[in-house]
Amino acid sequence: MKEWSIQEIAKLAGTTSRTLRHYGELGLLTPSSVGANGYRRYDSAALLRLQRILLLRELGLGLPQIAEILARPAAAEAALAAHLAWLRDEQHRLARQIASVEKTITTLETGEEPMAEDMFDGFDHTQYKDEVTERWGEKAYADSDRWWRGMDAATQADWKAQTAALNAAWQDAAASGLASDSAEAQELAARHVAWLRGIPGTPAADPHGDIAGYVRGLGEMYVADERFGANYGGAEGAAFVRDALAVFADRNL
Repeated sequence: MKEWSIQEIAKLAGTTSRTLRHYGELGLLTPSSVGANGYRRYDSAALLRLQRILLLRELGLGLPQIAEILARPAAAEAALAAHLAWLRDEQHRLARQIASVEKTITTLETGEEPMAEDMFDGFDHTQYKDEVTERWGEKAYADSDRWWRGMDAATQADWKAQTAALNAAWQDAAASGLASDSAEAQELAARHVAWLRGIPGTPAADPHGDIAGYVRGLGEMYVADERFGANYGGAEGAAFVRDALAVFADRNL
């Protein structure tokens, strides 16, 4: 079986030997063999594990969280498929942003007036405006929109990273075959509700609102709308999130 040296792997992955050794010290990435001279070597299984580590790092997860995810008995294929779905969605969004900026540059170079409707494709955080307004009213949307626009770029990026990390954790939990009422799934549900409470304008942020009904309704929306379901790896992942949130609502809200 082919093996690669730590220097070769570091170069391929765009990281450093020191980082790979640190992953090894934490138990995240164990060499497939260590020579008499102490040189570490890695086989294809180790490369697959490193790919998952780097993907989870890109989503903003810390190393302790990554260790928890990798410890779950999920098939690598299923976990990677969930990550791939998220990456493709992000790729589509970035492609729209690139096309929007390119079009703006072209219009400026030719002395034309940029078209407002073309300038912000891919930047839109209001894509769920109609759903939010229909379900929870215009005030709910206006409050959350004001909250989002009041953030600076760094805060928005941090919030997006937290959201991506939560979505990735849901995807991995679903891929591992956990029961929706398991302790691990319910811990994720608690994180999800805490995340919702941090968004002004939502019923979750209103101490007098129907939080349980809101959480159950969101779960149903995740399943019914493929745009939401994509955040959790597709229909099966969304169904897992829905069921886990329903259990949490019954027990705690």
